[in-house]
Amino acid sequence: MSLPLAPKPPLRRFHQARWDEPLIFELSAEGERGVLVSRPEPEVVAATGTVDEVLPAGLARTSPLELPEMAQMRVLRHFVRLSQENLGADFNIDIGQGTCTMKYSPKVNDQLVNTPLLRDLHPAQDPDTAQGVLQIIWELERMLAEVSGMSRVTMQTSGGSGAIWANVAMIRAFHKANGEDEQRREVVTTIFSHPSNAAAAKTAGYDVITLYPDADGYPDLDALKAAIGPQTAALMITNPEDTGIYNGRIREFVDAVHEVGALACYDQANANGILGITRARDAGFDLCHFNLHKTFSTPHGCGGPGGGASAVSEKLVPFLPYPLIDRVDDESARDGVRFVLDEDRPQSIGKIGPHHGTVPVLVRSYAWIRALGAEGLRDVAEIAVLNNNYVLSRVLAIPGASAPYATGKRRIEQVRYSWQGLYEETGVDTFQVGIRMADYGMHYWSSHHPFVVPQPFTLEPTEAYSQAELDEYCDTLAAVAQEARDNPELVAGAPYNTPIHHAGHDDLDDPERWAITYRGYRRKYGL
Repeated sequence: MSLPLAPKPPLRRFHQARWDEPLIFELSAEGERGVLVSRPEPEVVAATGTVDEVLPAGLARTSPLELPEMAQMRVLRHFVRLSQENLGADFNIDIGQGTCTMKYSPKVNDQLVNTPLLRDLHPAQDPDTAQGVLQIIWELERMLAEVSGMSRVTMQTSGGSGAIWANVAMIRAFHKANGEDEQRREVVTTIFSHPSNAAAAKTAGYDVITLYPDADGYPDLDALKAAIGPQTAALMITNPEDTGIYNGRIREFVDAVHEVGALACYDQANANGILGITRARDAGFDLCHFNLHKTFSTPHGCGGPGGGASAVSEKLVPFLPYPLIDRVDDESARDGVRFVLDEDRPQSIGKIGPHHGTVPVLVRSYAWIRALGAEGLRDVAEIAVLNNNYVLSRVLAIPGASAPYATGKRRIEQVRYSWQGLYEETGVDTFQVGIRMADYGMHYWSSHHPFVVPQPFTLEPTEAYSQAELDEYCDTLAAVAQEARDNPELVAGAPYNTPIHHAGHDDLDDPERWAITYRGYRRKYGL
């Protein structure tokens, strides 16, 4: 006879591990080894010479490399302990990382990128010996060109901000080629587009004009028309914006920009809600980019390395970073084709990143797209939108929560909510709610600054989560809101179940106390 299942508790019990784990350098023990590197065979040495013989004197170290000395088991134990002091997509329901599209990354793809055939490749080796990976990148570029409607794609950037920078550099190169670079010194963006658009444009020396939303949350078209002119280089815009509101009049924005001779650039870092439904080129855009570590399932990598893809229309192809991968007919090659690197690109903006981007990320994205196919990509978008609007209905049922702008309308793949009502009632702010959520093993993010939406929090469920998981997250959110009304001091004093209570910000806020490396840390503090 089977035993009845125990009733599920209303909130999952959670307490994070605390290990007081030292830095790996502090765990080093002289003489310990994790791997014993075998000596080369005599015939190899005879053919190539020893390292001392072939290495130029200027590249030889004068002292041993300062790396921690540890046995494999202790290395494994160290990193497993650190992982237990974190929250992440493989550990908790991670819909609170709004705008970042946290989703499940199939573990079979990890196995693919860890095969020796890929893992042992060197990016600088002869292309004739790397035909397989060049084919994968070339085919992935074609897939993203189809998804975006654009003519060519570069995978060279290693993240979304890098791809945005590539777009800005190509915008500048395009206008320079037309003799208008000095004239066109302004870039227009919106307050709810990703901040990297404004940041990259400003870094490139452009003045940035920012559009604010109207009462329904849309960028103001009249404000755009008033701002643009012969001084405008480009419009850089996200759609749907970080509010989750899709601008159905986006073609009018693009047309207005084109009328004054400027370019239109589409930030599709987060394209999870529009795959197979709408394309950048179909709306008239000249450039766009994707974050592979968002929409296309690869891990974020703790902020890097990720994968960025920049896509352009035909008139901007000459300015793409070099080299581009081309496929040429070659009867002597396997399957009759060969993949070559085209570096003869006189109008190119040059290299944005080393080689061909972060290959393990590219292969994971390639495998994910191949596994889903065109219909599967559209299913991803439809399920993501469905999940998001289900969460919207659940959150709006929580007293004190709201979704400013576009009242009563649906959103695409995420929503920027507000706790302003709860804050006015209880004095508990969005940061305190977020920290209390960590006591239940839930991640929670507020939003990009500035906080145009008061007391904001941004949720994005993606297609990866089941209804039961969405309910668990929303139930926990509702419970914390109730705690704020019943006992605001309890929420304000959180967290209670995490490795540390509150992180001190003195070191983080004072550049004089920063130490980016362990060597720098030792030098700064005389250790």
